[in-house]
Amino acid sequence: MANKKSLTKQNILIALSAIKSQMLRAILSMLIIAIGITALVGILTSIDAIKSSITDEFTSMGANTFTILKKRRSDGDDDKKFESISYREVLDFKKLYNFPSTVSISDQVSFNSTVKYKSKKSNPNISIQAVDQFYLSTSGYRIEFGRNITENDVRANSRVVLLGKELAKTLFVNESAVDKIISIAGGKYKVIGILKEKGNASGFGGDRNCLMPISVARQQFPLPDASYGISIIAKRPEDLNPAISEATGLLRALRGDELDEEDSFRVRRSDNLASILIENLQYVTVAATVIGLITLLGAAIGLMNIMLVSVTERTKEIGTRKAVGAKMSTIRSQFLIEAIVICQFGGLVGIVLGIIIGNVIAALIGTNFIIPWVWIFLGVTLCLITGVLAGFYPAQKAAKLDPVEALRYD
Repeated sequence: MANKKSLTKQNILIALSAIKSQMLRAILSMLIIAIGITALVGILTSIDAIKSSITDEFTSMGANTFTILKKRRSDGDDDKKFESISYREVLDFKKLYNFPSTVSISDQVSFNSTVKYKSKKSNPNISIQAVDQFYLSTSGYRIEFGRNITENDVRANSRVVLLGKELAKTLFVNESAVDKIISIAGGKYKVIGILKEKGNASGFGGDRNCLMPISVARQQFPLPDASYGISIIAKRPEDLNPAISEATGLLRALRGDELDEEDSFRVRRSDNLASILIENLQYVTVAATVIGLITLLGAAIGLMNIMLVSVTERTKEIGTRKAVGAKMSTIRSQFLIEAIVICQFGGLVGIVLGIIIGNVIAALIGTNFIIPWVWIFLGVTLCLITGVLAGFYPAQKAAKLDPVEALRYD
């Protein structure tokens, strides 16, 4: 065993010496390998960064969120009575739902309100939403200035509001909106925060809205048949389906749905777009892998040719080693190890360049630094396979040389 280790070590040293003596040829061979690995690792690292960015972005926008709402008549049998989800039911649900997630309750109490500040007033198209302290987490909104609604605001019936970006621009042209007092439906409210721009859809929503504590909204906008929504954001994407199952079972029990009845509410998922985008990236991953493998195939052919030239140039050296007792297996191992060493050096350069390129792209799209261990392992493995495939035939040819003919070779 010790002799075997010593022989392997000696072959590696001989391989390194041969590489050093033909540095330019070795560097060109390494660059060929490095280009293939850079293409593979760089693209795949970039794809991982893009996936992470999509997941993070859509998570913040509610991609891992599902919302439970009152069932519409178009969703089922017209003869069935679709009762509203009451405030008591949502409170009980929030108290009893133990799945690891964030739960918020809300209600859209008005679609056509007018908001006033001094002499300025908005158009009568402002959406007023009753929310709790967790609403921003599940809806994808973010605070640009000021602070969020807190649990104390909800408990104390604090008359505070968050304004959408467009509404804030309408009412406050050259001054800060935070800490100002505005009027909504005859009531006075203090602005505690401005939401980041999100965008409007179909003339409603995103940036022409006003959020207020759900306890205050229930007093200011009392609706006899108000139906509340429950939004839940799972901690991880893979937890979404179990979270939906548990929420469905709990709310069915709270609403008294019989086993043979369909749900008396509807569940709206928000992860479809993210799933589609990530699924499409799988095709890019396959394409990148094919490109990298084709490049490595070309590199293997190029390295094989270089190794064959090396065998020809070192024919007398091979004859001398055989003449002093070197075995066929020793000669074969020497050239095979030389090809593997060249591939591994090239692969190392390619992996480093690939990680750098991939993380430059990650930095540009605002994703954290990524070390793609899977792709690093894949790159090392492919370099080993490439070295064996490229070096086996030249090594076999060198091992089979006749020592007498090799010594006479000119």
